[in-house]
Amino acid sequence: MKYAAEFKQFLMRGNVVDLAVAVVIGVAFGVVVESFVENLLTPLIAAIFGESDFSALTFTINDSVFRYGAFVNAVITFVSVTAAVFFFVVRPVNSLISRSRNEPPVDPTTRKCPECLSEIPIKATRCAHCGIAVGEAA
Repeated sequence: MKYAAEFKQFLMRGNVVDLAVAVVIGVAFGVVVESFVENLLTPLIAAIFGESDFSALTFTINDSVFRYGAFVNAVITFVSVTAAVFFFVVRPVNSLISRSRNEPPVDPTTRKCPECLSEIPIKATRCAHCGIAVGEAA
């Protein structure tokens, strides 16, 4: 029973739950990005280059076959996925972050006592902790 309680405590920690949610969302997002690349970007590349699958491209030197087409496919997939993530995730998130930084700062409701450095209400004229007269805030 002791181990069950410890295991439950471990699972209920914020980090474990947050990580589990992130993994599930990441897998779901991976499926969306993969579908975007496979169903939209790859046909676009096929329309431009006339070929959607380069894996059959090879050359031979001394009976050794070099399948450079598979490498080209991997590079195209990598570039397509990173471009999709950049334009549909990174840029919008950066835009949201920059908007939130431009919000005006919130007026403070407390200030520090000059004597004991305790937090006191902004309108206080005397510190509740040490009793010193602090005067009104400017």
